[in-house]
Amino acid sequence: MSTTGRWSAAVTRFLNRFHARMAARARPATAFLSQPEPRSTGSFARGRQLCAGNLMFAGHLVEAEGAMIWDIAAPGTAWEQEIHGFGWLDDLAAVGDARARALAQWWVWGWLERYGEGRGDGWTPELVGRRIVRVTHHALFLLRGLDADRSAELFRGLAAQSLFLGRRWQASPPGLARIEAIIGLLYAALSYEGRSTQLEPAQKALELECAGQVDGQGGIPTRNPEELLEVLTLLTWAQAALETADRKPGAAHLAAIARIVPTLRSLRHADGGLARFHGGGRGMDGRLDQALAASGLRCKRPEGLAMGYARLAGGRTSLIVDAAPPPGGAASADAHASTLAFELTSGRRPVVVSCGSGGMFGEDWRRAGRATPSHSTLCLDGYSSARLAPPAEVIGLGRELLVDVPQEVPVQLSDAPDGSRFEGGHDGYRQTHGLTHARVLELTHDGRGLVGEDLLMPLSDSDKAIFDRRMDKVKLAGLPWQIRFHLHPEVDAEIDMGGSAVSVALRSGEIWVFRNEGGADLTLEPSVYLEKGRLRPRAAKQIVLSGRVMEYATRIRWSLAKAHDTAVALRDLAMDEADPTH
Repeated sequence: MSTTGRWSAAVTRFLNRFHARMAARARPATAFLSQPEPRSTGSFARGRQLCAGNLMFAGHLVEAEGAMIWDIAAPGTAWEQEIHGFGWLDDLAAVGDARARALAQWWVWGWLERYGEGRGDGWTPELVGRRIVRVTHHALFLLRGLDADRSAELFRGLAAQSLFLGRRWQASPPGLARIEAIIGLLYAALSYEGRSTQLEPAQKALELECAGQVDGQGGIPTRNPEELLEVLTLLTWAQAALETADRKPGAAHLAAIARIVPTLRSLRHADGGLARFHGGGRGMDGRLDQALAASGLRCKRPEGLAMGYARLAGGRTSLIVDAAPPPGGAASADAHASTLAFELTSGRRPVVVSCGSGGMFGEDWRRAGRATPSHSTLCLDGYSSARLAPPAEVIGLGRELLVDVPQEVPVQLSDAPDGSRFEGGHDGYRQTHGLTHARVLELTHDGRGLVGEDLLMPLSDSDKAIFDRRMDKVKLAGLPWQIRFHLHPEVDAEIDMGGSAVSVALRSGEIWVFRNEGGADLTLEPSVYLEKGRLRPRAAKQIVLSGRVMEYATRIRWSLAKAHDTAVALRDLAMDEADPTH
C-alpha cells in the first residue's frame, strides 16, 4: 500500500474507534417502536453445524463445540469480519429451537460484553449496519425468555451502534458497504425508541447512494453480479421496513429497485444461479428468488447488455458473456481480467464456468482467480487482458487495482439464421502485442449447439509494427496463445475420437461434444473451481486449445454441441453435492 493509502486507512481506523467509544456513552433505547419481519433467512444445515461446534467462516473450519466464538483466535481478517457481521444469526434463527437460541444469546451478549463499549475491530460502519439489521430481524428470537436487565443490555448496545452509524456512515466505501451502513441506520431510526430523528438523514443518504451508485442500466461500478443481488436485497428490506412503519420510500430508492430487477434477471443462468464474474459467486440459495419476489416487479430482461454482460439463451441453455471493460479505479479492487469470457449452463447443470473468486483460500488463490487464464476465454503470450497494479499501488486490505485494462470493447448482438449471435472484441493486447482479440458466439434456438470463433489481428499499421517487434524478440517463433474452457467440477470429460474431440458428460445424463476445426492442439488439463462456503478449491478439468500466432491474422473455430442421441428434455433427478468440507 502507498504511504498516502496507509495514512488514510490509519486515520479512518482511529476515527472509527474514537466515535465507537463516544457512542458507547449514548442514552440507551428501552424498547422497540416497531420491528421489521425477519427477512434475512439463513441455512438450517449451517445452523445445525454451528450448534454442533463446527464453525466455518471465510473458508476456515474450526471445530470447537461449546466454545464462545469471540474466544477463538481468528484464522484471518475475513473470518473476523464475517463473524462480526452476525450473519450466523440468520443460520441459528433458521434452526430456531431452544439450543440454537441459547447459543445465539450467548454469542450476542458475549459480543456486547467484549466490544459493546466501542472496543475491537468490529466497529466499521458497514459491519455495524449489518449487525443492526440482523439483530433487529431476529430480536424476538433473541429476547425470548430473558429478564429486563438482560434485554436492557441489548438495547444499550443497539443505541450505541446506531449513534455510531449516524456519525460515521459516510466513512464507509461507496457502494454495497455504504448501503449496508445507511440501511442499518434506517432500521435503527424506524425500530428503536429515541432514534427517529435519524430517519430523515438516513433516507436522504440512501436516496443519494441509489442515484449515484445504480446506473441507468441497473448496474453498479464493481460489475459484481452477487454484489448487485445484495444491494437489491437490502433495498427491498428497507422498502418493506419503511412501508411497515407507514413511511413512503423515496423516488430514487424505488427507481433503483426498478432498474436492478431486470438486470439481475439477465445475469441469471438457467439453473437459477448468477454468473460468476468480478469476485461474485452464484449467490446464496434462494436469495435471488426472494429478492425478485420482494420487489413485486415483473420486468422483462433488457435488450442489449445488462451491467456490461451479454446473455444468449435457447431451449434449456443459457450463455452469459463479460462484454465490457473491467471496473476502473477503486471499484476494480476485486475485479477480474475476464473480458469476453463466457459461462454456459444447461438446465440445472453448469457446464462451462469461470474458476471464480479465490479470496477465501488466501492471497495467492485470490490473485490467481483474477487472472485471464482462470476464465473461459483467450490468453495471449502469458499475459492477462488486464494487469494487477504493482505493490506500491495496493489499496485497502492488500487489494490491487486493475491497470492496463481494455479500453475499447465493441459488442453487437443479433439474430443468427438458427439462433442468436454475439460479436465482440477488446484491445487488451493491443499495446503489448499489437493484436486485438475478437470473439463470435452463436447459440442455436433449441440450445443444443454453440459455435465459436476467436480471432487475433492487428487493426492498423502501428499495430502491425508492434506485432513485428514482438515477433523479432522471439525470432519469429510465434506468440503462444491458449483458449480455455473451464468445466464445472461435476462434469465428467475425456478425450474422444482419437484426440479430435472432448466428450462432456453431465450428471443429468446429457452428453456434449467439444470439437475444433484443426490448426490447434486440443488437450484436457486440470483446473479448479473456487467456491464460497468450502474449505478448499474443488478439482475440475479444462479444455484447452493452444497454438502460436505466426501471421497478422489468426482464426480459431470450435463448437460445443449436445450429442445427437441426447434427448431434447431429461428428468434431472441427480442430487447435487452438498458437503462443503470437500
